Amino acid sequence: MELLFGIIIGLIILVILVVAHEFGHAYAAMRSGVVVEEFGIGFPPKAWAKKLKNGVLFSLNWLPLGGFVKLQGESDAASNKGDYGAASMINKTKILLAGVVVNWLIAVVLLTILAWVGLPKILPNQFVVPSDTTYVSQPVEIAGIIKGHPAEKAGLKSGDSVIRFAGQGVPDVERLQDLIKQNKGKTVSIIYSRDGQEHAARVTLSNDSSGGIMGVQLDQRESIKATWSAPIVGVATTAQYTWATLEGVGNVLGNVVNGLVLQLSPNSADHHQAAQELQTAKDSVAGPIGIVGVIFPAAQKAGIIQLVFLTAIISLTLAVMNILPIPALDGGRLAVTIIFKLTHKKLTKEREEKIQMVGFSILMGLVILVTIIDVTRFF
Repeated sequence: MELLFGIIIGLIILVILVVAHEFGHAYAAMRSGVVVEEFGIGFPPKAWAKKLKNGVLFSLNWLPLGGFVKLQGESDAASNKGDYGAASMINKTKILLAGVVVNWLIAVVLLTILAWVGLPKILPNQFVVPSDTTYVSQPVEIAGIIKGHPAEKAGLKSGDSVIRFAGQGVPDVERLQDLIKQNKGKTVSIIYSRDGQEHAARVTLSNDSSGGIMGVQLDQRESIKATWSAPIVGVATTAQYTWATLEGVGNVLGNVVNGLVLQLSPNSADHHQAAQELQTAKDSVAGPIGIVGVIFPAAQKAGIIQLVFLTAIISLTLAVMNILPIPALDGGRLAVTIIFKLTHKKLTKEREEKIQMVGFSILMGLVILVTIIDVTRFF
């Protein structure tokens, strides 16, 4: 049941964000005089459909993997009134980038709300307005347990929050680490919280510092609270994460390219480096299944704040990915249109379909590859 819950929550969030993205395209198209023929939630086969008063066919479809908008005359060569192809270059740009803007604005709104109630501090230089910022530290948390060590033997688990250790409070990780060192070789009491309830245990610490006195990895989350500056923090933090996401995409592509180049080298040392580069790239990507795998523990353990934060980051990631100049994505389609416009070449329907098909095939290949990676990682 818990696994099913995680999958449902993950799919709902992804569908909402993708549908919002497609609504941006539809709204910009209607504002630009382009006819919207259909707006669908999910992908065919069709489950239910109704013609709205504005003439748009609204449909619900059986595959809950997002949504779509179908415009009249979607090829760039279309020239009838109401066709996408007949729209001006400015309006085409608005239509293609509207989905990206909507996802970016969703991230801004969610991060602004979190700035009021408690925005997780993840980036080392995360933006704040010093005069209107309060830092809130969460209890010290056990982030990992080493098998066969005292913590595991005492029944402690990852996610437990440490309240008291050896009769003393633990305001931060450094204090708990000091207490562990001071009491090595002794049996001490530990008060911890799990699922909102306090528990007590006795831990017999090891004498061997090199092997881990207690056998735990510790973490402590910090959040930021603001009042009047929350909207400013929301916009600035979204901009910071946008740049960080772009850097991440660049690093992944760099690792892939370097790995492939090194594989062609006759030097065996380069082959080892190539494997490391490709493994780094593999570990840095995630698809829908990987997102579900992250959303599920957030919904179960960290609560609504962490879930909203992850939703904001996923929305931001959708915006960044869709603006990349890859055919079949919004940014790619815009790039193709601009290139043909600047070179004064006619972008025929057949040529555009071939370009988009190649881009779509590459994109689907990447989706399948990432999904395989997610499945092996998830299970």
